[in-house]
Amino acid sequence: MKTIKDMITVNRQSSLGALSSFEGFSFDFGALSSKIDNLCIFPGFCDVHVHFREPGFFYKESIETGSSASARGGYTAVCTMPNLNPVPDSAEHISEQTKIIEKTSCIHVYPYGSITVGQKGEELADMEGMKDIAIAFSDDGRGVQSDEMMKKAMLKAKSLGKMIVAHCEVNSLLRGGYIHDGEYAKAHGHRGICSASEYEQIARDLELVKKTGVSYHVCHISAKESVELIRKAKKEGLDVSCETAPHYLVMDDSDLQEDGRFKMNPPLRGREDKLALIEGIKDGTIEMIATDHAPHSKEEKSKGLQSSAFGIVGIETAFPVCYTRLVKTGIITLEKLIDLLAINPRKRFNIPLGKDFSVWNLNEEFTVNPEEFLSKGRATPFEGQRLFGVNLLTVCDGRIVYKRQ
Repeated sequence: MKTIKDMITVNRQSSLGALSSFEGFSFDFGALSSKIDNLCIFPGFCDVHVHFREPGFFYKESIETGSSASARGGYTAVCTMPNLNPVPDSAEHISEQTKIIEKTSCIHVYPYGSITVGQKGEELADMEGMKDIAIAFSDDGRGVQSDEMMKKAMLKAKSLGKMIVAHCEVNSLLRGGYIHDGEYAKAHGHRGICSASEYEQIARDLELVKKTGVSYHVCHISAKESVELIRKAKKEGLDVSCETAPHYLVMDDSDLQEDGRFKMNPPLRGREDKLALIEGIKDGTIEMIATDHAPHSKEEKSKGLQSSAFGIVGIETAFPVCYTRLVKTGIITLEKLIDLLAINPRKRFNIPLGKDFSVWNLNEEFTVNPEEFLSKGRATPFEGQRLFGVNLLTVCDGRIVYKRQ
């Protein structure tokens, strides 16, 4: 029986040097390797921002379906956000989630604890009680509105050696908006969400980071001003990081359609914002790409831009989207993309890479068909698009967790 290195052609190095982690693993690929000349093997991808909806909203997604979808997308580690029922705001509540993870997940799932009780922003969650379970603390889905509450949270997280992972949104600036306050909104009579609702809270938080010294990460940035604020903070030596999502890097509000599958929060912004995000991943201001995989039921996403629930699915298409639209177009290298998807998230969140990898045919083209997803969610703005890159196999801890049929 041959080793992985014997049977797979690896046509890139750099981050792919992590292959040394896989020494000793062996698998007989049989006809697979003889039919395809040029396969690539990548370290298991790591997504620090997903919604698996369990406990509480099993009809949208479960840990079992979410982890299976992740494995299909090449992911072997994910961090699950706390907008659940019950909210993981205590050791008892977060343990409800970890019990399900242990029973049903095929990959590594690391839960967030909430920053505030019930994510209501009024009382600090039992962060100390969750410190040995929670990967970090976040109220994702809601911005912490009170300056004093966020400062308390940062000080507590700092004392526990934990990171604050912030959804930044000023509620008073939303004004009932549901897409970006840009040209499409004006032309089609929609209420817009201004970019200031995002970057003003980032600016506030960065001032608090200066005062508290906490390790701080910003979720799903979408605006050019956000990129510049984080770039400046890094130059000042603050312990800050951030993520953006594939859809913000390859789409803008000119791509919108009157369909709930284009509705997410934050929204697709303008072309200048997209270009600023691309510059951010190029110069290292943005260290990672996370999907914000957020499944909803068909009914919840069938009510158009105004009335559909916020959120799209993305973990099964993330690599093909980024490879096709960013690597094959020459915007970034494949090595850079693997850093953004696999290496940097693990470094920042201290998530180990064991015998975790996926095997891809980068030459194969396919049409995105949501009915083929393993996720319960079907709402994707990439539906019908032609993309390159098909995952053939995902291995987690030396176990096969996905194999293309």
